Amino acid sequence: MSPTTQYLEKCQSILQAVNNQENLIKEAAECFAATILAGRMVHVFGSGHSRIMVEEMWPRYGSFPGFNPIVELSLTFHNLVVGANGQRQAMFLENVSGLAERILRNFDLSSRDSALVISSSGCNIVPIEMAEGFQQRGIRVVALISREHSEQSTSKRSDGKKLSDFADIVLDTGAPVGDAMVKISGLDTPVSPGSTVGGAVIVNCIKAEVAQLLTAAGQPPKVLSAAAVVGKDRAVTLFEGAYDEHAHRLAGLYAEVGSNEAMKQ
Repeated sequence: MSPTTQYLEKCQSILQAVNNQENLIKEAAECFAATILAGRMVHVFGSGHSRIMVEEMWPRYGSFPGFNPIVELSLTFHNLVVGANGQRQAMFLENVSGLAERILRNFDLSSRDSALVISSSGCNIVPIEMAEGFQQRGIRVVALISREHSEQSTSKRSDGKKLSDFADIVLDTGAPVGDAMVKISGLDTPVSPGSTVGGAVIVNCIKAEVAQLLTAAGQPPKVLSAAAVVGKDRAVTLFEGAYDEHAHRLAGLYAEVGSNEAMKQ
């Protein structure tokens, strides 16, 4: 069996795993739609390569405002690999306790918000503490993990808790232990990960379900759309309107930043 055939067959299994979670996907979408209809935002966080799913959710063609992408460059900037801003530092920082709370300190969070936290292993400290911090503030958390990989991995937290322990809904990318899915003759380590495939499919299923719910509620989303599909003028109108809406929603996350902290002092 060729490497390409192997990978495509594994991806078929991933698609089936996603299909088996349709009810959970709809439940997550209902949670997110309620947040958006309330005028608030769905916070989306991922460290490492999980950043890919954050950007898949918003902003890109076929997506719409209502999601707050939280991407820390110190945890996700892999391009240089070594040297300053290298991968070693990023992998170290995503296991520094307390960093998540410093990130969350930037926002005026509300129990009307919801969150999507992505981590393939579900074992690194920052994503776990992000989910924990959201839940402590009364915010519902959807976790996106690779369940089989997470179950066979060891948490970096001293108490052994994982991302799934701080989630109201847990979604599974369907990727195998170790993520890589293709075995090459003469090579003792598999190649070609699958969590991005499953993760991207799940994120876009959620997005579609949310769009349907918003439209049914009389608040159809402003979807970033190509001129080739909707015409040049309509595309510009949608882009400007979507970005303006994002700015207005985001402004609400800064309106009372620090007020609760001041009251504690």
